[in-house]
Amino acid sequence: MAKKAKKQQGGGGTPATVALTAAGTDFTVHAYEHDPASASYGEEAAEALGVSPERVFKTLVADVDGELTVAVVPVAGQLDLKALAAAVGGKRAVMADPVAAERTTGYVRGGISPLGQRRRLRTVLDASASAHPTICVSAGRRGLEVELAPADLTTLTNAVLAPIGRA
Repeated sequence: MAKKAKKQQGGGGTPATVALTAAGTDFTVHAYEHDPASASYGEEAAEALGVSPERVFKTLVADVDGELTVAVVPVAGQLDLKALAAAVGGKRAVMADPVAAERTTGYVRGGISPLGQRRRLRTVLDASASAHPTICVSAGRRGLEVELAPADLTTLTNAVLAPIGRA
């Protein structure tokens, strides 16, 4: 049974939506009722919004050679850590400690947004994003997604586009 999603323009009140508004970026906020028992935040969002999992992207924080790095990949796949390291000129990547990721970004796990982070981290967006006119990423809390053009996300986060996802 699909969850009901609400669609609203602009606003939302998270650091991510505040950053988007301040930048004058076109975006849409999608809210849905988050189920704490859900096994996958990203898949839950795709289902609730009625959007293909290839267009909903999850924000993961990895440690690349001692530097926290954000990876934004489709929820339909997984992060390729070797590809992430290569995309930023690193040698080795591992998933970051969740507490360090939360403390550094200012967001909770399952609600980490690539936008409006407490400390701006180096960001890599999976190249598959450019195949879509818009993609959805976390708006900064569980149950809230923001839809925007991949080019806008790339610009606002100063992201590198690279093939870092795998099926």
